[in-house]
Amino acid sequence: MVYAEGIGDTNRCTLAFRLLERLPAEFVLVPAQALGELFRVLTGKAQWDPNLAHKAIINWADSFEIADSTWTAFQAAIDLSIDHKMQIWDALILAVAAENRCRILLTEDLQDGFTWRGVTVINPFSTSPLPLLESIIAPYQPRTKPDDNATIPKG
Repeated sequence: MVYAEGIGDTNRCTLAFRLLERLPAEFVLVPAQALGELFRVLTGKAQWDPNLAHKAIINWADSFEIADSTWTAFQAAIDLSIDHKMQIWDALILAVAAENRCRILLTEDLQDGFTWRGVTVINPFSTSPLPLLESIIAPYQPRTKPDDNATIPKG
């Protein structure tokens, strides 16, 4: 989401935007924790005005379903943090994804290919094949046709 907001290197920003174009909105679930992390990066690292960052968060929430963190997810996140040495907030995002029966979690912050409770972590910027991700987005055409040369790695 940070890259899709234009923060970071140009190639990853373009790849993130193109991936979002290809993902059917009804297949996307955003953990509320991820929106908090996005706000933190936008107002911290990117030094956006908090009001502008707030508008960006609202746009994400208006575009995709948001999943709240539950006590059960927090308990699972603590277990993940202990058992797999994950940062608690990353673990919470994975736990919320599992609680909501997601198949994949797109992030570069966790181990690519790690699977827990049916959720497989996929780094969308990986150069290795991404067959699970492609199986989800392949049937769908981009909403718009980008005019640059960036491509999403194919599986």
